[in-house]
Amino acid sequence: MTPRRPLERLEKTLARVAREQGIDQERFRRWVSFLAICGVLERALADGLLGTYYLKGGVAMELRFAQRARATKDLDIGIEGTRASRLHTLSEVLKVGFDDFTFRVKSRTRDMEQADTVRIQVAVEYKTRSWQTIDVDLGPATFGHTDLIEPKVHGLAELGLPVTSPVRCLKLADQVAQKLHACTGPFSLGRARDVLDIILIDTLGELDYAATAQVARNVFIERATHNFPPEATFPVEWRPELEALAKDLAFPIRTASQIQARFHEIVAMLSSVGESQ
Repeated sequence: MTPRRPLERLEKTLARVAREQGIDQERFRRWVSFLAICGVLERALADGLLGTYYLKGGVAMELRFAQRARATKDLDIGIEGTRASRLHTLSEVLKVGFDDFTFRVKSRTRDMEQADTVRIQVAVEYKTRSWQTIDVDLGPATFGHTDLIEPKVHGLAELGLPVTSPVRCLKLADQVAQKLHACTGPFSLGRARDVLDIILIDTLGELDYAATAQVARNVFIERATHNFPPEATFPVEWRPELEALAKDLAFPIRTASQIQARFHEIVAMLSSVGESQ
């Protein structure tokens, strides 16, 4: 059995492994926190304390694609129920703890009306010592929209910590459809990253055009803010952010005009697949 590590030793090991494997240290720390919370959620499912959950947003991308994906600082979780009941459920579930990690929901919350989501802060402790505080966005979940994913993030075994696997992520077709809606709609401010997420999934050969087109049509109908297929253009002010992200992620295309062209091609192909079915 792996010996328990005191916090000081864990901190030093984390710094060493991050340095040796070329991982940003704070990103590595967040991976530990994210997977510790996944451990709690999986235990709650097994004990009947939770009906369903799945990860979505940037953290689902990271666990699927590791450093190929952009880094995220918040944990996006789908849980069934109203915003109030989701908050209560997660607060109760986190009391279970995972390994030597404990969790505490801080009192401050923020409702995100447009996304039917509540944002909370979760204080993570390791062996009763402060480890990290992370933002958690609690959105709605739907049964049957889940993939079981073996986390692709690396370096955790060297820390001597248990790695939760598999974890539950929103199906990739659903995630792409939701990102496409978000980055092309009337509330797209700050959603430039979704464009690159979609292109990354396509570049890695993971974009199922037929499944995504079907889901996208339903998402656009349900949310009723704009039509499918959407206009595949993005604001001029997104260009510096897109080019910086593309460079950081070592994308094969780097300029805003190349990104725009590829995004337009993807949307066109999704539209044509949907029409042919």
